[in-house]
Amino acid sequence: MAEKDVRDAHRDHFGGGDPRVYRAPGRVNLIGEHTDYNDGFVLPAAIDLETLVAGAPRPDRTLAVHSETFASTAEIDLDAPTPPARDWSDYPTGVALALERRGARLRGANLLVRGGVPVGSGLSSSAALEVATGLALLDLSGIALDRTALALACQEAEHDRVGARCGIMDQFASCHGRRGHALLLDCRSLEARAIPLPEGVKIVACDTGVRHAHAGGEYNRRRAECEEGVAALARRNPRVRALRDATIDEIESPRLVVSDVVRRRCRHVVSEIARTLDAATALERGDLDALAGLMAASHASLARDYEVSCPELDALVALASEGPGVLGARMTGGGFGGSTVNLVRAGAVEAFLGHVGRKYGRAFGRAPSCVACAAAARASRIA
Repeated sequence: MAEKDVRDAHRDHFGGGDPRVYRAPGRVNLIGEHTDYNDGFVLPAAIDLETLVAGAPRPDRTLAVHSETFASTAEIDLDAPTPPARDWSDYPTGVALALERRGARLRGANLLVRGGVPVGSGLSSSAALEVATGLALLDLSGIALDRTALALACQEAEHDRVGARCGIMDQFASCHGRRGHALLLDCRSLEARAIPLPEGVKIVACDTGVRHAHAGGEYNRRRAECEEGVAALARRNPRVRALRDATIDEIESPRLVVSDVVRRRCRHVVSEIARTLDAATALERGDLDALAGLMAASHASLARDYEVSCPELDALVALASEGPGVLGARMTGGGFGGSTVNLVRAGAVEAFLGHVGRKYGRAFGRAPSCVACAAAARASRIA
């Protein structure tokens, strides 16, 4: 069993002890991309690709974290933290420091991380690592914290330690995911509603193999462009606090004095929020044709207006859309590479994978890495 293996690996690395094991899922976002940090709506699902953390307490206030993925160990003194390392270790150490700032007096711990969410794939390996780390540190310290507060602490870690100004969606989905359901999350109120996914449908994530780097780069630039748009909108309409408050008519108005680039960024966000609400309604009604159209429109908007797609993502979505059993396809995650999310009838998954693998391989000289997954339950300690 995976938990026994990771316990044994912890003992081998740190020596002795009886470590506890925690799991946190990655996520796919069915629709609602780059809307979370604009106070909008998103429709993610936690997935059964997950990160495991084995942890045991220490008698001091040192946090030691070993990553099997990076074959590296990092340490930090919680009483005298060092600056960011600018590598993978900033995620777990950032969570520890964010929890401390929120009043959690943590015990030192030895943690071993086994990642099961491909890094850079757009399936939120970072949030899975953060949430599993946070659960471990809190439990080992005997501290109770509600799931939304944990998600916010993990988001804070990315902002303050990693330098990626992400929204709350990824961490929230990992903390609150429900088996067989997506979550319609209001990123302003942090209220969520579970939306059942249709039976007989699989979520297939296809990884382009193209890797992105969000921190300090294009992701943060998009967020700054949205903020520029909000500032211009607010000068004309003080009720606009975020793009969630704007209308398409306001975005398209010639009276809005912004660059063409900023206008297009705003247009994507405002239209994507509407598509997300419509998609949740379509799922609840079982209208999969409507859902497919909304997913296609989302991808087109991300490619043209938000400019976060790439040739590989565009090709993979196009190939998937004509594949057997497909009910919807689009890019998922921050963009600039990573994965597509596809809804595929369960009986057609093998044929779909063969179709996409052959076509993509001919175009780019390598097959995409695809996995059929299911909507999974929220992060937890493994008994």
